[in-house]
Amino acid sequence: MSGAALRKIVHVDMDAFFASVEQRDDPALRGRPVAVGHAAARGVVAAASYEARRFGVRSAMPSTTALRHCPALIFVPPRFEVYRAVSAQIHAIFADYTDLIEPLSLDEAYLDVTADRRDLGTASATAEEIRRRILDETGLIASAGISYNKFLAKLASDQNKPNGQFVVAPGRGAAFVAALPVRRFHGVGPVTAAKMETLGLHTGADLRRQSLAFLQHHFGKSGPWYHAIARGEDDRPVNPDRTRKSSGSETTFASDLTDPTAIEAGVAAMADEVWAWCEKAGRRGRTVTVKVKWADFQQSTRSRSLSEPVASREGLRDLSRLLVRSLYPPSRGVRLVGVSVSNLGTAGGGADRLALS
Repeated sequence: MSGAALRKIVHVDMDAFFASVEQRDDPALRGRPVAVGHAAARGVVAAASYEARRFGVRSAMPSTTALRHCPALIFVPPRFEVYRAVSAQIHAIFADYTDLIEPLSLDEAYLDVTADRRDLGTASATAEEIRRRILDETGLIASAGISYNKFLAKLASDQNKPNGQFVVAPGRGAAFVAALPVRRFHGVGPVTAAKMETLGLHTGADLRRQSLAFLQHHFGKSGPWYHAIARGEDDRPVNPDRTRKSSGSETTFASDLTDPTAIEAGVAAMADEVWAWCEKAGRRGRTVTVKVKWADFQQSTRSRSLSEPVASREGLRDLSRLLVRSLYPPSRGVRLVGVSVSNLGTAGGGADRLALS
């Protein structure tokens, strides 16, 4: 990649990071379907090995569902202190190549390598050397995407997984995006993707054919973003000081619920998904919010801010249940529930002092 006006962005993504660490540390797990998480009735898969993914097991999947997909699945309790230590090793490698590092979580980051600190000639050569060093120093494999902006680099890192890399060269961004399904676009979640598909927008090419006015009408303030990425455009810089303000998860039920037990089971599952992100990112939140969308599409939210961050999955579950109970008895059926945490800080920044009865 060349050109004074072009940036050189690498997106490095560790392959099945948590599960790969467990297989590295326990030879008996190598080549076998492994899920990091708990097999309990309400457990959630935090990560799945590639052997497990072949059976359809995915992160954030309920453990009971994962076991139906793969009865031979081996559950391993998460060791987040180990994952954080390995992540620190990997980020130390990144720092040898650039100061412009934007972590997204413990296992992925954007790097701006425009300056070519190691005089390797190309961003692709830089990515190759970084991946080789990660393997040599941690025994783990990584994939990388290389392009002239963050959106394209992140898409590219998925192209040759596992243990591969892919380049989207200048002038090729729009064509690369055109052939991809909108569900693959970073920032387009399942709900938005479903809405796009009902409008006939299945691929990047479909999205590109729409006017800015059309996209703004249907997607509001996100319309200009979709208009830009359909053309392979993304002006966001790699931000080493990026701080995520919140994280949340929500689910729409197959039918409206009125049974408090079922509603709370949905809330607990969303709390588990949020906690999995907290552990993966090494973050903790002081404010917990529960959202309920009723059968008539009206919404209610309840929040609680603590003096210290929520320090455990059970703490997050308990507080989430307590918040949804403040909406009982449900006057209408519940269509959707969501849980989010905000006022985020780093893990270890305090204990959960909330007393729940």
